[in-house]
Amino acid sequence: MQKFDVLNGNKAAAIGAALARPNVIAAYPITPQTPVVEYLTEFAANDEIDAAMSEVESELSAMSIVTGASLAGSRTFTATASQGLSLMYEPYFRASTLRLPIVMAVVNREMISPQSVWGGQQDSMSVRDAGWMQIYAEDNQEILDLIVQAFKIAEDKRVLLPINICYDGFYLSHMTEKVFIPEQEKVDNFLGTYKPDHILLDPKRPMAVDPLTNGDLLMEYRYKHLKGQQAALDVIEEVDRDYGQLFGRTYGGAIEEYKIDDAEYALVTTGSMTGAAKEAVDLKRAEGIRIGLIKMRMIRPFPKDRVCKALSKVKSFGVVDRNVSFGWDTGIVYQEVKSALYEGDNYVPSVPIVGGLGGEDITINMMMDSIDAIVKAAEERISSGTIWMMV
Repeated sequence: MQKFDVLNGNKAAAIGAALARPNVIAAYPITPQTPVVEYLTEFAANDEIDAAMSEVESELSAMSIVTGASLAGSRTFTATASQGLSLMYEPYFRASTLRLPIVMAVVNREMISPQSVWGGQQDSMSVRDAGWMQIYAEDNQEILDLIVQAFKIAEDKRVLLPINICYDGFYLSHMTEKVFIPEQEKVDNFLGTYKPDHILLDPKRPMAVDPLTNGDLLMEYRYKHLKGQQAALDVIEEVDRDYGQLFGRTYGGAIEEYKIDDAEYALVTTGSMTGAAKEAVDLKRAEGIRIGLIKMRMIRPFPKDRVCKALSKVKSFGVVDRNVSFGWDTGIVYQEVKSALYEGDNYVPSVPIVGGLGGEDITINMMMDSIDAIVKAAEERISSGTIWMMV
């Protein structure tokens, strides 16, 4: 039987990383990610993990360290948030285009400015097109499980790309709940030994890494990179299924569908807000409103086909975003979902909703009001303007 503990999200992430037995860990502390580094350092000091801990002077250095270590064939892990993510952008982009299976937790926090240390998904959503895979967790159990699964996804030879496991700052990072901890032996069997053969720095076999590249070769790089991302859509489904068979927990793959089979309306969420949304769905169902929910887990690559299928029969839907798409007057995931539905046969009225910025609560009542707006859009057969959840 799996043991369990009461863990905050940061410790769940650190335990998940430790279970994967990384060879090199480099991270620079930044709120609200700091405890991840502290927990891993404590594990190393107590000989609970056998990993080289690299103390760096910035997030740019942290990403550079794990990039070099991954090039040399190591399994690597790091974590960051907000301004730290923006500071490491140059090596962050390089890590994906070099096809390095680095795993990095992003503890979502608002970007400057106005100055805020509170939760918001603007940081990771802003770099969604830098070539990394991105998966968003709903709760602390999913954080731990996803960190373990992330190594399996990233290291798959059909993929070979870095991956972000993103979770909401403070709502998950600092709040505690019961979390089951997988057995080390089972994790070892699940992940296996990382044996890179696509790129490996070796003095006996000199190679040029990231040389000046002409257009034809760059086109081939980008083509294969995107094919690797698309392959990840199948790999996440396989990994989720295999993990469930071994540990008894599955999350639906690229998306989770909640009471969507007979739904007339749909609510789309990302991250920790999903708990309140599910409660609102249950309450509205009790009133006779057939509402379902789609939790977006994988944002990159975007699971277009699964989203289209899940929304194929609804009369209207709404997307709640904890971020904004500057220039669109909506949230980012709303635009992603709308783009996915463009190839569909029928017009589906939709409702863009923005809430929870700067750590504001997204309450059950707010979600119920959002559902009312979705039902109204179906009745009027027209999409609404953006609804801002403001107290």
